Amino acid sequence: EVQLVESGGELVQPGGSLRLSCAASGFTFSSYGMYWVRQAPGKGLEWVSTIRSGGGTTYYADSVKGRFTISRDNAKNTVYLQMNSLKPEDTAVYYCVRGGGAYNMDLWGKGTLVTISS
Repeated sequence: EVQLVESGGELVQPGGSLRLSCAASGFTFSSYGMYWVRQAPGKGLEWVSTIRSGGGTTYYADSVKGRFTISRDNAKNTVYLQMNSLKPEDTAVYYCVRGGGAYNMDLWGKGTLVTISS
């Protein structure tokens, strides 16, 4: 089965940190770039970050730049999102997404809920 499974979402206070994980299976993980995308309650999808297949190039939305770090461990078929200095506006369902080439997001996980609240 080809799938992405996110984990690590939970309730955390503003200013706190959290690391999300995404476990990939059913495909050659190291051949694909990966994305994190989020959806805040009642809002649309927002691209958060991208990491290329080799892990050497990363991109971030301005809203998270300097606070979030995307990384991957191809040996473990896992991509991570380290989130620091969390803000209430970071509250969202976070999705791990596979890049199918030419910006095509061809495989999505079910998401993990991150809630930032005091």
